[in-house]
Amino acid sequence: MPNPASVSEPNHLPQPVHLYRLDAPEHHCAYGERARHLLEDRGIPFHDHRLTSQEEAEQFQAAHGVTSTPQVFAGTERIGGYSDLAVRLGAASAPQEPAAGADSRSYRPVLVVFGVAALAAWVLAAGVVGFMGLAVTFLATLKLMDPPAFRGGFRLYDLLMGRWKGYGVVYPWLELLVGLAILGRWALPPLGVLAIAIGLEGGLSVVRAVWIEKRDLDCACIGGNNRTPLGALSLLENGAMAAMGVAMLLPGW
Repeated sequence: MPNPASVSEPNHLPQPVHLYRLDAPEHHCAYGERARHLLEDRGIPFHDHRLTSQEEAEQFQAAHGVTSTPQVFAGTERIGGYSDLAVRLGAASAPQEPAAGADSRSYRPVLVVFGVAALAAWVLAAGVVGFMGLAVTFLATLKLMDPPAFRGGFRLYDLLMGRWKGYGVVYPWLELLVGLAILGRWALPPLGVLAIAIGLEGGLSVVRAVWIEKRDLDCACIGGNNRTPLGALSLLENGAMAAMGVAMLLPGW
């Protein structure tokens, strides 16, 4: 058993630490990735065990008497899944893993944002431009409500954040700036270029993660505590951002 005194240290886990996570072609476990990134961020040495098929994951679960993956073991102790690891390490704003067998993923949160933005634009007679400005502003606001949770999901698929962690910090603010620029019809070409860059980079990240690498991930577009599938709707959002950037560069904007 670990020393009680050492358990209180936020970045301490008894060694050796083993992470078992599902990483199969048909299913790339987002919570396994979260657990891996959390251990790496805290500088904790660990052995990364990839379970490369659903059958292998089921065999592991049966052998260890657990019902889900990922699972983290430290010394002689089983820590548990990602949420248990985050609590143990004192990680703030840790998204909760769904119960085994649960499927709570839905496009409803994104559709609600776009629906409310459309109604507000209609009431204000703001047209398509107003709708896009409101939608982008709402999406940025949701990310800013819980930045650590947003970054935890965003880093799993975004190309730029994979190379520069700071991008996850500034991204919601850049998105908010673009949203306000659209609403205010600010004639500032650099903001149009920024919107195009954000949209194209985001779109490429989605294409790589979903259609090239075949990864099954949640979209961080509405923050990190919602289970919205990463896919066509995410790509449409990024495409709309780039399109608004082009519009901002046209004469008469």
